[in-house]
Amino acid sequence: MKEFRDKVAVVTGAASGIGRGLAERFAAEGMRVVLADVEAGALETAESEMRESGADILTVRTDVSKAGDVQALAEATLDRFGGAHVLCNNAGVGTGATSWEEPLEDWEWVLGVNLWGVIHGLRTFVPHMLASGEEGHIVNTASIAGLVQGGGAAAYTTSKFGVVGLTEALYFELLAASAAKIGVSLLCPAATDTNIIDADRNRPGGPLVEPEPGSMEAMGRDMVRQILASGQSPAQIADQVFQAIVDRRFYILTHPEHNGVIRKRMEAMLESGVPANLAMP
Repeated sequence: MKEFRDKVAVVTGAASGIGRGLAERFAAEGMRVVLADVEAGALETAESEMRESGADILTVRTDVSKAGDVQALAEATLDRFGGAHVLCNNAGVGTGATSWEEPLEDWEWVLGVNLWGVIHGLRTFVPHMLASGEEGHIVNTASIAGLVQGGGAAAYTTSKFGVVGLTEALYFELLAASAAKIGVSLLCPAATDTNIIDADRNRPGGPLVEPEPGSMEAMGRDMVRQILASGQSPAQIADQVFQAIVDRRFYILTHPEHNGVIRKRMEAMLESGVPANLAMP
């Protein structure tokens, strides 16, 4: 895509973090933006603040793990703006348990948002985008954890590896189906200054029990918070995403400092070695 003014962007997980950064970046380009998020209060705040800046927006409370909610999002978008040109399947949550300790309901929650949310977005919006015959672009948010892993977040990692495979398949499907009119990008950010560490505030069963102060779990969460706070800003990630849309670039690897360990993982696969560790570049 080269023309953005008055085009329509739909962003899930848009009330905070990377999603908010994307929404603001698209609005700055003169796009009309649909903000979808499960967190009603944060969505109202985003709506108020973005309207003050003159953005033409629509907000729709959406639980992307539910097909009906995503269908309602699409209907609201079509009713208000007549179509969608950029789709960012960005909503994401995470927990930090091992594969055998993660409760089943949390496996279902994380996979429901991170992977099924992308699936619902594609199944709902792509037919409309194809039928319009217009240029468009789809950005699916995975993670560096969808390319290489260090252990300890099995559900999150599983969901993000799934998004990587799904998006690579989508690229070839749309290349054949749309004569290259709809581009595809895979966003794989590393440390970004967001509040995903507190994603359990929107957990269906309520927030997780806070670990005991001074415990290993508490210290681990504090360390992750510090890493995220020192990472790139959502605006920096959004700038890279926007440029990738303009350039029709598929892989968006926002943190080049991790390219070495990604390369090591590919080499280990070819050499029948052990998996590369994200914590040991």
